[in-house]
Amino acid sequence: MATLAHVEPLEPVPAAFPPEVVAQREAIPAIYGSVDFTQLPERFSTDLADQVEMPARFASRRADLLADSKCLATIRAYTMTGDRTADAYAALMPEYGFRALVDMLDRACDEGLETVEDAPPELRAFIAAMEATPEWLDMELVEQGARTERNAHVHLTPFVLRGAFIATFMNKYSALPMALTGTLSNNTASRRAYETGSFFTCTLMPGALRRSGAGFKAAAKVRLMHSMVRANIMRSGKWDVGVYGIPIPQVDQMPAGLIGTYLMAREVLDSGRETFTPEERAKVELARYRCFLLGLPEDLLSDTPRGIEKLWLTRSATLRAEFEPETCGALLRATMDAEMTQGEGALAGAKRWMEGGFSKLFFIQHFMGGDRELAASVGVTMSATDRLAAVCALAFVHGHIRWYKALAAIPATRDWADRRLVRKLGQLLETYGHADFVTDASQYKPAL
Repeated sequence: MATLAHVEPLEPVPAAFPPEVVAQREAIPAIYGSVDFTQLPERFSTDLADQVEMPARFASRRADLLADSKCLATIRAYTMTGDRTADAYAALMPEYGFRALVDMLDRACDEGLETVEDAPPELRAFIAAMEATPEWLDMELVEQGARTERNAHVHLTPFVLRGAFIATFMNKYSALPMALTGTLSNNTASRRAYETGSFFTCTLMPGALRRSGAGFKAAAKVRLMHSMVRANIMRSGKWDVGVYGIPIPQVDQMPAGLIGTYLMAREVLDSGRETFTPEERAKVELARYRCFLLGLPEDLLSDTPRGIEKLWLTRSATLRAEFEPETCGALLRATMDAEMTQGEGALAGAKRWMEGGFSKLFFIQHFMGGDRELAASVGVTMSATDRLAAVCALAFVHGHIRWYKALAAIPATRDWADRRLVRKLGQLLETYGHADFVTDASQYKPAL
């Protein structure tokens, strides 16, 4: 086991962040001009005495993770890094207004940049960055990954969306931007969860992540939304960078984009394997390219089980743990009380009941380490009825998944089954409704 001596040589507060991080201040002064890049924010900790977001089963590995200076430096840098390309475009809000920026981006995605009259150079740079092709990209593998993902996504997502969404705001340092945007009521909580579900569902449609695809446009709009939140919060003058770092930094976007990939990597490693199967590798390629379109740096997009695990756990090992009832608790209660299953009648009622229990089970197992007492301490409890609902949901979900896997294994029914899954994706998108992926500063909370 590693000892504290392994960590002592690391400088706890560097003299400065890397030049590319500090350069944000000069490149986009409207957002980063007042940021002190010589100090680490309170949220980032390498002190072994501090409580951090490490899952209990991996707590003994924290010292070893912190001793990896290269990976630690990567997580530290991206704790203070936004999205320079989208941020530069979002910084034009005082000049153009947020709606005009969204409209120009819509047109550039739908009809081409050349159709946007007097397109600002920041929009041109934004579209160019998204159109760039990474050296590692294999679009056929991305399409294969989407085809493979469709089965589980269609049948499982409606039951885990609430639980996965809750996990994004269990830490006050990463949850505050969402709280400030006004996502605290039952209606807004369900709408934000639906927008999240809509984005990932959209990206699984055939051809969605190609330049003309709906997923490409959705990624651009999500990316701009994050930058608008960042710009509005930083312009407010009420954000404490010394405590929270940069709003929605790259290290906080990584878990949202790669949660499925991380869980798959964990299954691979727990099974004793060190490499992905071809089918798993296709799903990794899909996730990596989706995250690339969202603006995540390639440093955070590993393609091996160990690499994915190391980045994920190092982030957890450096993120100070704190559940704040006023912020995290309000978001938690709003999401738990939100109506996530639409429709009337017996079938809708049964699905509503199963979703309630299964979402709790998913949250407790994957984000609370299976510790029900810990989950209860933050307001998520499972009754005997919830457990029965979760069991029924498991049978319902896995029964459908196994059936479509069987159909996919038969050449005569493979394409029919995939067409059926695509139709189900479309129905799921109808359930989620139209997602605007916009943020209105007038709805933000007035103070921290």
